[in-house]
Amino acid sequence: MTKILIVDDHSDIRRLLRITLGKSYEVLEAEDGMTALEIIRRQHPAVVLLDIMMPGEIDGLQVLDTIKNDPALKDTLVAMVTARGQSGDYEIGKKRGADAYFIKPFSPLQVVTWIREML
Repeated sequence: MTKILIVDDHSDIRRLLRITLGKSYEVLEAEDGMTALEIIRRQHPAVVLLDIMMPGEIDGLQVLDTIKNDPALKDTLVAMVTARGQSGDYEIGKKRGADAYFIKPFSPLQVVTWIREML
């Protein structure tokens, strides 16, 4: 079963996505960047749904940079799912390699549709 990692410090967002995705995918979760990187390196999810603003030393953009700069992870799809919705934020995410950008509040069905199209 295809693995998807949800990285968000808000448990309600993770729960919403887990419920939406859980029947079709193996859902993994992390609430901070360091934990996300550990899971990514161990589990190699096909898709990472990634918040930008999280507690800890590593934010979502740093996780994105790590994924996109690691040849072993180059096929990992990354969608930013964030409250940072200014056009500049979107441009930064895309420039750093984000495959998609969803602004909170978002439609879980849009996320699912994007995942299905990309996989």
